[in-house]
Amino acid sequence: MVATSQATLAMHMSDGLVNAPTAVGFGLVAIVGLAIATQRARVDLDDRTAPMAGLVTAFVFAVQMINFPILPGASGHLLGGALVAILVGPWVGSLCIAIVLVVQAFLFADGGLTALGTNIVNMALVGVFAGHAVATAMRPLARRGRTGLLATAFVAALVNTVVAAAAFVLEYAIGGAGGASLATVAGLMIGLHLLIGIGEGLITAATVGAVAAARPDLVHLLRGRATPLEVRGAGEPA
Repeated sequence: MVATSQATLAMHMSDGLVNAPTAVGFGLVAIVGLAIATQRARVDLDDRTAPMAGLVTAFVFAVQMINFPILPGASGHLLGGALVAILVGPWVGSLCIAIVLVVQAFLFADGGLTALGTNIVNMALVGVFAGHAVATAMRPLARRGRTGLLATAFVAALVNTVVAAAAFVLEYAIGGAGGASLATVAGLMIGLHLLIGIGEGLITAATVGAVAAARPDLVHLLRGRATPLEVRGAGEPA
């Protein structure tokens, strides 16, 4: 998310930033995407994943309420895409982020109701699957030990943040109605989210590292075969 006094721009899109056809179109994309995620999530949900999904959803909701300063007049917060993808998988993770966005929009007015579809596309779909793609590509490194896992989480979160911001820019290019030029929107969103991505990466790496240190079997990314983290045991250093 970005909040800036120079332009009405935020990762949580507000009402009126894109025109009605664009909002409706991406709303339909969000509905289809979440329907697919709901179907596919059944494969990943088990006795370990279900409780973790609830905890991850609550954690992301809580942390998104906390903004950290980036530049004068601009602040950011955790998006959580890579975090949920690494811990519970992309399908369950996309549902976790969607639930957070719906609650924020209806109860806290964080993001417009007409823009809920675009916000879900950006953060719950594009962001989560971008983080998942990077984490999956770096999985061999993550399985080598704690340092590799932390590096994977950091890079995945950084990329997920920038790609989600790029999705915002694409939507604005298609039907922007906020009054700011596309060049201004692109510069602010991509530039600031490169900085926000660093904070996102640090928070994600710290959270994933803490879970892996206690229960590596709960980290979705590490499932499939024994890893150094699992063989070493939760209480031993990397």
